[in-house]
Amino acid sequence: MTLHRSMKLIGIGDNGLASLFPQYRQWIEDYEVLVGGERVLDFFPHFTGEKIMIKGGLSALVERLSEETRNTIILASGDPLFYGVGGYLAKKLDLEVYPYMSSVQLAFAKMGESWQDAYVTSIHGRPMKGLAQRIDGKKKIALLTDAENSPNALARYLKHFGMTEYRAFVAENLQGEDEKCDWYSLDEMENAHFSPLNVVILQQTVEPKRYTLGIDDEEFSQRKPDKGLITKKEIRVLSLQAMQLQQDSVIWDIGTCTGSMAIEAGKLAPEGEVYAVEKNAPDLENCLHNQQKFRVDITAIHSKAPEGLDHFPDPDAIFIGGTGGEMVELLQLCCNRLKPNGRIVLNAATIENLYKAVEAFKACDFAVDILQAQLARSKPILDMTRFVPLNPIYIISAYRKEENHD
Repeated sequence: MTLHRSMKLIGIGDNGLASLFPQYRQWIEDYEVLVGGERVLDFFPHFTGEKIMIKGGLSALVERLSEETRNTIILASGDPLFYGVGGYLAKKLDLEVYPYMSSVQLAFAKMGESWQDAYVTSIHGRPMKGLAQRIDGKKKIALLTDAENSPNALARYLKHFGMTEYRAFVAENLQGEDEKCDWYSLDEMENAHFSPLNVVILQQTVEPKRYTLGIDDEEFSQRKPDKGLITKKEIRVLSLQAMQLQQDSVIWDIGTCTGSMAIEAGKLAPEGEVYAVEKNAPDLENCLHNQQKFRVDITAIHSKAPEGLDHFPDPDAIFIGGTGGEMVELLQLCCNRLKPNGRIVLNAATIENLYKAVEAFKACDFAVDILQAQLARSKPILDMTRFVPLNPIYIISAYRKEENHD
């Protein structure tokens, strides 16, 4: 005989019982098992059934609840399906979900602003890395924070990337006894004290400078006096197109130099990750400066590839702007690490490097497309116009033969 039990996931506010409909309270009274975090369970001191506290990982809890034959209520803060435990539990267990208002919804209500046009993200229990390109230019941003990625840390991060066009609304302990909501400048938010339970909403006060695809070469900090160690704007755009980037691509930039390719790639894949290596320390300094200016937060290390690449996650796309003497070894490693349907794009300025690269890709059983780019820029001469040629470049795109690329 199969036992049919009921399992419900109910959202609850920081005001405890007051946030629950009478029907929800009746279910809790009637059911035999109550599951939740310590803070939530404390709202029910007189519950007569068994209490199960959520601690640590959820896999053990799922295993236990999947074998539970008694009627069970799981309580979670706010909307359990909004950056909460509900997303995981609903995939693993047969349960009904009854959400309460999310903390973001409550924060916007306190702020008196609509939020259907807001960009919502979380730095709660996840790194802040890459946040700059995700939020750059957005007018309204809501962030869930934690003790480490606090409003103070967020203010320092935004100031580092020059995002001073934002003011912040911080909502603390929403619906709790110590509820507090207030506006802050970034300087004020960096130094104020906040409760661990808070939501930060950033509101743009002025329109920042925006950069479109193909940033002018002169905008980048470069090595002086010998400028020119940069992938030129026109070649950069063609190379980025060849990489076939998606919003969430994981990207490697090998020999990043000024970081021009990595920075533009980061803007095209704001929900992804960018990893770069550069062997020359002064060039890496320029790359770090350019990251701040263009608001792209990438991981850039001082190393001569292929050293250092083993610390990076497998990529969806790789750009190789320059190689030392280990081209064959480097390309073999890149071919082995590339994810399915990924692309490797290599720029070669000489026919010798073109030949070496094509042979190395063929040895890895990769197919190759080559674009020879010969471009010239206009330049005024008196009241006329002449053209100044750029160095010819071979843009080599490589991918696994068995994959279907148009």
